[in-house]
Amino acid sequence: MLCVPTYVAPSRIAGVGLFAGQDLEGGLVIWRFTEGVDWRLDADMVASLPEPFGSKLRHYLYRDESGMYVLCGDNAKFMNHDDDPNCDDSGEVFTVTRRAIRAGEELTCDYRLFDVDVKREGLGFYAGASKPDEIHQMEREPFV
Repeated sequence: MLCVPTYVAPSRIAGVGLFAGQDLEGGLVIWRFTEGVDWRLDADMVASLPEPFGSKLRHYLYRDESGMYVLCGDNAKFMNHDDDPNCDDSGEVFTVTRRAIRAGEELTCDYRLFDVDVKREGLGFYAGASKPDEIHQMEREPFV
């Protein structure tokens, strides 16, 4: 669950993104996995979802080290990938700012740090792109 004020707006990276609603200091926990808000789904459940719902929802899931899919229950699901992100997700159950972030700045993370599918297949797997560098040109349909 997000721990700081944020909002969703058009992104220079892909479709829409998550933006800081206030100035944030470096080293601040901005998201923490919270039971009841964030969801863990097993692979069988994700595979059983009807289309096109399943493939649309997959854009907002990541698979953790245990093999479970995680769905952020709030706007954290709109955080986009950046090769030089301003947030660090290496803590597995929380996200921390890597530096001070100004209000209105897009919050970004490195999907390769926490999504085992991206670690195995590269960024193109997650984005549905045919080449990993296409992730920055792809636009995702908002799914709320």
